[in-house]
Amino acid sequence: MGFIRRLSNSTDLMLGMAERLGVDLDAAISQDPRQGALQVRSMALRCSGCANQSGCAELQGRCDHLDAAPDYCRNKDFMERAVNA
Repeated sequence: MGFIRRLSNSTDLMLGMAERLGVDLDAAISQDPRQGALQVRSMALRCSGCANQSGCAELQGRCDHLDAAPDYCRNKDFMERAVNA
């Protein structure tokens, strides 16, 4: 898979995980658009380095809601902070 396609897939997975956790990334971006955009970019890049994207896609395919990001999620810390904010 090429880099652009992997980054696009990673962005979809990241957005799907945020949605299932109830994390409103749009709200985070609107508070500080410049910093928010940098954060989302960093999250997508972290996700693109994940070795378990297929497991993440399978999990998201089975679950419409999650209480926590899986331990392998490279954005788990951010997602937990955002849920608890």
